[in-house]
Amino acid sequence: MGRVLKGFMHATEKFQAVFGPATQGDTDAPIEHKHDDFEEASEEDLGHFEVETDAEGHHYAVRKDDPGPTTTDYY
Repeated sequence: MGRVLKGFMHATEKFQAVFGPATQGDTDAPIEHKHDDFEEASEEDLGHFEVETDAEGHHYAVRKDDPGPTTTDYY
């Protein structure tokens, strides 16, 4: 074993002694994703945008209530 790998294995043994062995849980169980307040707020903010794709495949976020070009837009 190389020195780096041996050092890594030593560190993981120390972590296992402190935190216990890693558990995988039930790998066949469906993943349950729970939303927190920050994620709910982010989804609400992103709900005001639509994703558009140009002819070259580039993706752009466009506001759903976009007023169109304004005097501050760059040309």
